[in-house]
Amino acid sequence: MNFQRGRDREAPEINLIAMIDVLLVILIFLMVTTSYGKFSELQINLPQASGADSAVPVSKPIVVAVDASEHYAINGARTNFKNLSEFAQSLRKAAGKQDDPVIVINADAKAAHQSVITIMEAAREAGYGRITFTTRNPSSK
Repeated sequence: MNFQRGRDREAPEINLIAMIDVLLVILIFLMVTTSYGKFSELQINLPQASGADSAVPVSKPIVVAVDASEHYAINGARTNFKNLSEFAQSLRKAAGKQDDPVIVINADAKAAHQSVITIMEAAREAGYGRITFTTRNPSSK
């Protein structure tokens, strides 16, 4: 028995207005919650820090300096190297008989970040894990 015989069937329809409203609400939510950062607006002036000197006595630190032109010096003597292994060997030579000396990195504020990482990698390859950085107080220019 077909009770629907005389009636016309309505075609199913999709209500797009409700779907558009939901999409707009999601879009507004995403726009409001997204944080926009512009790295070009960051003004970083390193290295400056304030703090007390370390009270722990250090036997004889190895001072590694790097300038803005990426020239390296170990304990005041200019060092040239072709690869990381040669630089690590220079650190071992400067350490002498010390097992785990403190490596003091003296980097120019305009030195490339990679040059500091190179010093840290050479210290790691040489087996030295105690690394510190020198900075200047912001008031003493």
